[in-house]
Amino acid sequence: MSYDVDRLRADFPALDQEVNGKALAYLDNAASTQKPQAVLDALSQIYERDYSNIHRGVHQLSVRATTAYEEARSAVKRFLGAADEREIVFVRGATEAINLVAQTWGRANIEAGDEILITAMEHHSNIVPWQLLCASLGATLQVVDVDERGQLDMDDLYAKLGPATKLLSMVHVSNALGTINPVTEIVKSARERGIATLLDGAQATPHGPVDVQALGCDFYVFSGHKVYGPTGIGVLYGRLPILEAMPPWQGGGDMIETVSFEETTYAAPPARFEAGTPHIAGAIGLGAACDYLSAIGLDAIAAHEHELLVYGTEVLEAIEGLRLIGTAEQKAGVLSFVMEGIHPHDIGTILDFAGVAVRTGHHCAQPLMKRFGVSATTRASFGLYNTRDEIDRLGDGLRKVVEMFR
Repeated sequence: MSYDVDRLRADFPALDQEVNGKALAYLDNAASTQKPQAVLDALSQIYERDYSNIHRGVHQLSVRATTAYEEARSAVKRFLGAADEREIVFVRGATEAINLVAQTWGRANIEAGDEILITAMEHHSNIVPWQLLCASLGATLQVVDVDERGQLDMDDLYAKLGPATKLLSMVHVSNALGTINPVTEIVKSARERGIATLLDGAQATPHGPVDVQALGCDFYVFSGHKVYGPTGIGVLYGRLPILEAMPPWQGGGDMIETVSFEETTYAAPPARFEAGTPHIAGAIGLGAACDYLSAIGLDAIAAHEHELLVYGTEVLEAIEGLRLIGTAEQKAGVLSFVMEGIHPHDIGTILDFAGVAVRTGHHCAQPLMKRFGVSATTRASFGLYNTRDEIDRLGDGLRKVVEMFR
């Protein structure tokens, strides 16, 4: 079956609107995606008909809410190719998932003198938690460099996978460059050295299939709002033996087995890491989003977005004074660029008047911006519902920018 982008666009009510008198061209998907009707319906259903607290009640609303919540966990398990529902922990997002690992697994396994290895293309959420952990424990943060195209320096990476390295934590797909890292090869090399691995999949999961068992990583994280689901919900995948050995992070209801004033014992994963009332509707909406993407087919989405990337690269490279930042051989649908003598915020504002939504700034990747000698870029990022026509409108808007600043 051919990829019917017009039919898919009809699933997204937000796309059917005008901005500044122009039809919306939403090219800010790396920041957050729009929501399909299937997700909106799932949210409406839980709030309108089935809402109650979960895991605590015997009445029918509680039973229905609990069933929907745990079915969402099963949907995520299928989406990631995990072996067991118990390996799926619901959190607020990828940021919280990384902090959870840092404060539980990290504090139990990292010691003074140990090293944690990240890359120069990390989002701040995969830098700052490890800086905090290293500062408190006396460990060292090592950073793998990237080349001029925005690809990992593999020689540097292997040189830094040393005997002191206890954890490799890295992005699967760069949010600022679109670079797709060779994570299967890298994880395999790390595991052969006895090094634990965490992959930040926030930018990978919307754009192609992910199989955590095939990847072989110990942890994998992503955020719901990047995969056409709600905000405030995300996932920590962890291999079950590792989760079972980890201490809890937050204390409260539902993460316990027994409580007394003398001693508390803790529930098994994933409940051990889901203290308090969770984001019930968010999890259910995320499950609906995972099923929606799976029904379309992640391979089909990846192929569609690659076509847009190829076409978009041609369009942007023809713009006077425009320079792409990040030209890796393997890329997702992200085009970051600078224009000679024009601030990205001005570019974004002018494009907004044309109804074209892009992102401007450092994209929570300030060290990477410094690596490329820029303070900020303009970023157009594609999703499953974007079209060539929208890229043409981006190109027209950028040509107008050039004319205005001549």
